[in-house]
Amino acid sequence: MTRMKIIAVSTLAAAIAGCGTMMATKDDSHEKAVAMLKTSFKENGQAKLARLDQDDVQKTCSQYRGDQVIPKDVAARLEQAQQASIKYPADGKYLGDWKSGERIAQTGVGMQYSDDPKNPTGGNCYACHQLSKAELAYGTIGPPLYNFGKVRGFTPEMQKYAYGKVYNSEAFSACSNMPRFGHAGILTEQQIKDVVALLMDPESPVNK
Repeated sequence: MTRMKIIAVSTLAAAIAGCGTMMATKDDSHEKAVAMLKTSFKENGQAKLARLDQDDVQKTCSQYRGDQVIPKDVAARLEQAQQASIKYPADGKYLGDWKSGERIAQTGVGMQYSDDPKNPTGGNCYACHQLSKAELAYGTIGPPLYNFGKVRGFTPEMQKYAYGKVYNSEAFSACSNMPRFGHAGILTEQQIKDVVALLMDPESPVNK
C-alpha cells in the first residue's frame, strides 16, 4: 500500500471513529443533562421533582426539535392515544360560566411552589392567545381565538371539540405547545367548562 493510500485510510478511520465518539457523546450528554437538572432542582411544597420526568408523549416530541418535523404516522399515533385519554363530562354538558372562564384566562397563578394548592389554578390563556378586543396585552405563541365560536359555529360538536382541546391539546395536534390542562390536572372539569364557555358562549366578549 502506498504512503498516500495509508494516509487516506487512516484519515477515514479517524473520521469514522470521531463520528462514533460524537454519537456516544450526544447520548451521554443527554443523560448528563437530565441528571444535572435533577440535582439542580429541589422539591419545595407542591413543586415536586417528578415534574422533571417526561411521559411517553413528551419523550417522543423531544426527539423532534427545531426544524425537525414529526413524521405523520408518529403524530397520528400520539393523537389517537391522547384522544382516548380525554375524560369528557359525564353530564354531557361542555359550557360553564364564561365570566368565570374569563377570570381563569386572565390569571396564571397555581402550580408554583409559592402558590397555595388549596386555591384554584389559572389557565393564563392570554399569555399565548388573543381572546377579546378589550384585552390589549396578550401573547402570540398560540393562534388568535377572538370570535372562536362566532366563526366556527356554536354547535354541540364544536363545544365538545373545544372541551377536548383544552383538556388535552396533544389529542388534536401532536407536540403542541399548549398545556394539557385536564390531562395534567391543571384545571378541573368545571374550570374547563368555564373556559369553553368563554370561547363558545355567544354572549362572551370573545364572540362580540
